Amino acid sequence: MTRDSQSSSRRLSDEAASASDMTHIVLAFEDNRLIGDLFGQFDQNLALIEQRLGVDAIARGNQVTLKGSQAGCTQARVALEALYQRLLQGQEIHPGDVDGALRMAAANEAQLPLPTLEPKSRLAFAQIATRRKTIVARTPTQDAYIRSMDRADMIFGTGPAGTGKTFLAVAYAAALLERGDVARLILSRPAVEAGERLGFLPGEMKDKVDPYLRPIYDALYEMMPAEKVDRGLQSGMIEVAPLAFMRGRTLSNAVVLLDEAQNTTSMQMKMFLTRLGEGSKMIVTGDPSQIDLPSGQKSGLREALGLLTDIPAVAHIRFNETDVVRHELVGRIVTAYDNAAREESEARERRFAARQRDDEDQDRRPRSSAAAS
Repeated sequence: MTRDSQSSSRRLSDEAASASDMTHIVLAFEDNRLIGDLFGQFDQNLALIEQRLGVDAIARGNQVTLKGSQAGCTQARVALEALYQRLLQGQEIHPGDVDGALRMAAANEAQLPLPTLEPKSRLAFAQIATRRKTIVARTPTQDAYIRSMDRADMIFGTGPAGTGKTFLAVAYAAALLERGDVARLILSRPAVEAGERLGFLPGEMKDKVDPYLRPIYDALYEMMPAEKVDRGLQSGMIEVAPLAFMRGRTLSNAVVLLDEAQNTTSMQMKMFLTRLGEGSKMIVTGDPSQIDLPSGQKSGLREALGLLTDIPAVAHIRFNETDVVRHELVGRIVTAYDNAAREESEARERRFAARQRDDEDQDRRPRSSAAAS
């Protein structure tokens, strides 16, 4: 057989293998009233599925035909069925929810640990229900995070910005408060400036610390009616305070949230963690890669994660750039910075190794010259 015939034979076999991997699935959804929300305006949800999975999604009436690779069509089917179930439950879906369903379906296809997988490959997303909205996990890590808050008394959520660590923690705390499972909600952050010097801030103590706590306020008002949040703040049922005000207290029957924990010192973190009282749950969030402490100061979050890993009642959920649920550009930004940090760390290790080799060479030279004499 000539070289040309061999290459032609290989090409035909590859095409045959590719064709054998192609499949099509026809899905029918009974409730026609939900089809517009499921497929999206101008079928934008189907277009997103096509873009992410490389399949064709053709809608006709209450049916959608999926054509493409077997893995892609299977993931699309699982995602669409999960989204349809959400609509049946009276929930709304947005493009971000479609993206989340695709991530969960991909995790299912890759056989990643996914505690919410039900029989017959149906996905059941972990949820947090508050009075204003229902928050649904959009990634397998978010799913594990929500479920760990149900199981553990102390939860650490760490990872880059945009992964939903603080937002989900505030939502979970608000849900417990509304159900009456706890009597208080205590939200805190260390008052550390992010590389800036704001100088003197006018007003009372609350006015001075509010700028540092604004992200928590934003999440709180999104979870609960504004009037209930205001009443809770006035009555003390909801307390937003800087970390320095926690010393000497015992926080019982409460959900206690510490945000931006990477900016705590070792003593601050120990002080905070030992405030936990009876009937309370403590959630600690932070990004160890964004420490704003003075140079040489050890992060209390990093130290705590090393010391408490073997305690059964403590859960640690690690987010990464694949869990970013903001604009997709944020995930790329996080990846670029992580890659740059990794390259810088490897360059430092190479320079250190080179210096060690030079020192060893200098140590050998005097011995060699002495032996020669």
